[in-house]
Amino acid sequence: MFKNLFKKNNADQQPKKTLDEIIEQFSKSSDFTTLAIGAQHKKYVITYFKQLVQMQSVEDKIIKPIQLIDFTLTNVNEVENVLPIEDISITKDTQEILEKMLRGYVMFQLHTDDKEVALIKVQSFDTGFRTENETENEFSVVGPKLGFVEDLDVNLYLMRKTLISEHLVFKEITVGQKSKTRVVIVYLEDITNPQHVDTMTKRLESLDFDVIFDSTMLEQLISDNSNTPFPLFLTTERVDRVLFTLRNGQVAFFSSGSPYAVTGPSTLLDFFISPEDYYLPWVLGSFFRLIRMFGVLFSIFATPLYVAVVTYHYEMLPKDLLGPIIFSRTNVPFPPVVEVLFLEITIELLREAGARLPSKVGQTLGIVGGIVIGQATVEAALTSNVLLIIVSLTALASFTTPIFKMSNTIRLLRFPFVLFAALYGLVGIMFGFCYLIVHLIRLQSLGMPYLVPVYPFRAKSQRDTLLRLPYSKTAKRPGYLRPLSWFRYNPEKSKKKQNLDRE
Repeated sequence: MFKNLFKKNNADQQPKKTLDEIIEQFSKSSDFTTLAIGAQHKKYVITYFKQLVQMQSVEDKIIKPIQLIDFTLTNVNEVENVLPIEDISITKDTQEILEKMLRGYVMFQLHTDDKEVALIKVQSFDTGFRTENETENEFSVVGPKLGFVEDLDVNLYLMRKTLISEHLVFKEITVGQKSKTRVVIVYLEDITNPQHVDTMTKRLESLDFDVIFDSTMLEQLISDNSNTPFPLFLTTERVDRVLFTLRNGQVAFFSSGSPYAVTGPSTLLDFFISPEDYYLPWVLGSFFRLIRMFGVLFSIFATPLYVAVVTYHYEMLPKDLLGPIIFSRTNVPFPPVVEVLFLEITIELLREAGARLPSKVGQTLGIVGGIVIGQATVEAALTSNVLLIIVSLTALASFTTPIFKMSNTIRLLRFPFVLFAALYGLVGIMFGFCYLIVHLIRLQSLGMPYLVPVYPFRAKSQRDTLLRLPYSKTAKRPGYLRPLSWFRYNPEKSKKKQNLDRE
């Protein structure tokens, strides 16, 4: 059954495309350009992706030399004698045309209906733009470190360069009454469900806003629920993360002046998945993912549990632990909730101050300020040393979240849980947890449930959620995204290779 399903969805089974079909497919993307060049009595056609070639190079090496010749080209082979370019190939092979145009070649035709064309290699778009564009907020130890920049054309070039596919489509629109901001929607036409693309496009086109400064503003404006602290779209500056979402069947968009891409529809679990999980063996990737999940739960519930137990349920503590806690709070004049709020707000102040200062000064302030203030508060009997350890661990655990916006949400969630714990103890924590679950169940991202595949439960989509299973087990795309192509690769081929190696 698996083999039959794969054959049904395998794009390689399709027949070879004609040149007209290739041009029609390329024309769906807004960065595909067709120009008629030459004098009035002699018109030739060149087509290319403007995100892959340098416009000045096309002007100097193709357009101007063609316009200067005083005779009419009768055969496409004559272009080799006219243009000052070494890498020119004459071909009728549509597969070669497709592959080379996706790698930055310009196609030259005497007439639009000619089947024999000249493929011309000109200077690529990347010449001259900054190459030191490593990610700052999503640092990776293993894997590529390439990130987006503020130039929209550069970001689109990075997508074209990294994902060489004729099905990669760019759809450009203009948003902002005064700013006229360029926004480009990116998706894989043979994978992404058209409903997701249409929903994203309609929401962006229907915006009535004057000035757009960043793509994160657009994220809030098109969000399904603007009154939630949870990010409903995944915002990233990493190229590999965007490629991962596209191959799953999601949609992304870029805006000019922003180094971030916004992808959707997104689920809650997407924010706890790091690209490093796929660059490490699946056992290590699953272990680190579970560590992140534990860190999130610990960061949210550690201090509320401390307040609830010390205030109402001290009988739950073991006798060996009850003594040190009582001794640490002997001279503290405040109730536990005041202690916790004082330390939590202090940590947030240090974090905000460190983020606004220069990097070296901010790191020094965070380390020295935390040590000095923590030691001073304990000696002044404003807080207990046990609580200081717990608050420090919760602050450390909140940094395990790969996405910065979700990390901010986790930092915020601690405060209402602390207040619920101070009012009603463990019952208050359970009440807050139930309210949180109901809120998450009601959230949607581009009309898709935010908690899927946990709720609604999708058993077949659990292979890449809490655990990152081997690649042989994750060949199928998530079913809740309703992709047009279900399989990313054929795991049966890898098994056959292993058997051949053994033989």
